[in-house]
Amino acid sequence: MRALVSFLLAVIVVSWSPVAAQKYSGADGKLLVALAQQPLGPNGPSKGPDTMANGGIQKVLAQLGATVRIERAELTTEEDTEYGGWKRLGMSLGHFADIVKKNERDGYFTVGLLATCPSMPGLVAGLQRSGTTIEPLRIGMLWLDAHPDINTPETTRSGSLGGMPVAVATGRALQAMRRDATLEPPLSDRHVVMGGVRLTDPLEQRLLDDSQIEQLSVDDLRNMTPAVWAQLDRLNRISDKLYIHIDMDVLDPREVMAHGNKVPNGPSSEQLARLFEEIFKRYPKASAIGFATIPPTDEGGLWIAALNRMIAAAVRGVAARPR
Repeated sequence: MRALVSFLLAVIVVSWSPVAAQKYSGADGKLLVALAQQPLGPNGPSKGPDTMANGGIQKVLAQLGATVRIERAELTTEEDTEYGGWKRLGMSLGHFADIVKKNERDGYFTVGLLATCPSMPGLVAGLQRSGTTIEPLRIGMLWLDAHPDINTPETTRSGSLGGMPVAVATGRALQAMRRDATLEPPLSDRHVVMGGVRLTDPLEQRLLDDSQIEQLSVDDLRNMTPAVWAQLDRLNRISDKLYIHIDMDVLDPREVMAHGNKVPNGPSSEQLARLFEEIFKRYPKASAIGFATIPPTDEGGLWIAALNRMIAAAVRGVAARPR
């Protein structure tokens, strides 16, 4: 009798999950993709998300047979009277989280078009709250950026919030902003893997060294080494959903020449596109991808082509999953 009870309890535990299985396709079998825009940055609105949404990606997605919807995070009329760039951003991230949560529950694959990297906590919060119960989901994040962005107000040299989003998301700094973004609890270090980081501030490096955050090198990303799959397999085991974040400065500077924070020796968009297609094909828990901080100008159309290439690859990976 005891063995039977144990078996039935095991069946219940395995069968129940706060995570709804996602195929990201409609009744007609067409892939569902949401372009989710978060245009507010720490210093005000950015044209970047609109530029990304209207730079040809809608045509690319239509050619892939996807149904596309576009939504944009906005402050309410009352919130728009608030002062303080960081406070306004936190409130906007809460609305962005609502959009991402709705996308996930409606079965749309989210492509985040982000003003800057500090938009990330809102996207992660939306995934975290997208389950079928009130319990927060465990989100694993692959952070691809030339910088770790784990500075705090105490360690930063520049004072820029752009260098702090990972610190915010992991609960190291700016708790009020994280709570406004509805990210609760913060991400644990074990749920974060960084790739392509190659420029850190001295005190920021100390924070990183003292953390439990794992890292992948540029060569790992370029060549899809076993280290990449070991880390993603680990994240997949301990997470309910996976999010892939890309700051455009992670790329080879030749593709983002006008980026203010470009760093030599980055991977190409072709290399990352191959990686993304494989990630989103291999891991059904991979639920969203986000792109941040586009250059202000685009000589030769290189960065918009790089962006579209990477988004298309991720969507092809989703489409290749068993239906």
